[in-house]
Amino acid sequence: QVQLVESGGGLVQAGGSLRLSCAASGRTDSTYAMGWFRQAPGKEREFVAAIYGGGGYTYYPDSLRGRFTISRDNTKSMMYLEMNSLKPEDTAIYYCAARILLQIATVASPDKWDYWGQGTQVTVSS
Repeated sequence: QVQLVESGGGLVQAGGSLRLSCAASGRTDSTYAMGWFRQAPGKEREFVAAIYGGGGYTYYPDSLRGRFTISRDNTKSMMYLEMNSLKPEDTAIYYCAARILLQIATVASPDKWDYWGQGTQVTVSS
């Protein structure tokens, strides 16, 4: 069993930066993929980033590549999301997720992830 707890959300002005953290407990070695999703009001949960293989492999949707950076520290059982040049449309609840096996074809599918955190709110003001 894996438990995930996000932190670092808050209110930031457009153009600013924010760093989210995800603390993992339980079995979360490098064989687990970890990722971030977000969900804005009235919208479906959206894939933000994923990391696998001790940090050697990272995945982003084209729309976020270059502004967001995912990283992990397996020695601390932590994962991070660095968000830069934030826009009001980045406003959402951000969720940390983990899964046992990573299949690239389904990396962006929320229903293929096994464990979820409770989420942290990110609000970007214009």
